Amino acid sequence: MPIHPDHVAFLREVIVEYKLKPTDLLFAGEFGGRLAGSVFRRVWDKAREEVLQPHEYKSPAGKRVYDCRHTCLTAWLNKGIPPAQVAEWAGNSVPVLLAIYARCIVGQRDNYLQQIIDVRYVVEAE
Repeated sequence: MPIHPDHVAFLREVIVEYKLKPTDLLFAGEFGGRLAGSVFRRVWDKAREEVLQPHEYKSPAGKRVYDCRHTCLTAWLNKGIPPAQVAEWAGNSVPVLLAIYARCIVGQRDNYLQQIIDVRYVVEAE
């Protein structure tokens, strides 16, 4: 899941401190295996309830952890970060990324049209 660079640094410190190998789990379950989905969903729900206003908690936004990934990737694309870079950060291929998120990209039309006009004026000036 894409996360803030400060969180990446923190997690890397934890990995070094506990000498975790690439095959080790960062958040292990009760007997050392993977966390059960039900455990993860309960913790996520409690965390949302704790930090969100009641109307935010009741909304569907962020109801599932995976919703945060969608929100993050959509925001990056809408800020104009190139799809190839977003795909790399997300661990997806560009075709998969665009198949899922192309319809979520909004608000860039006017900027793109202005860029086309700017290119036209540069070419005409030459």
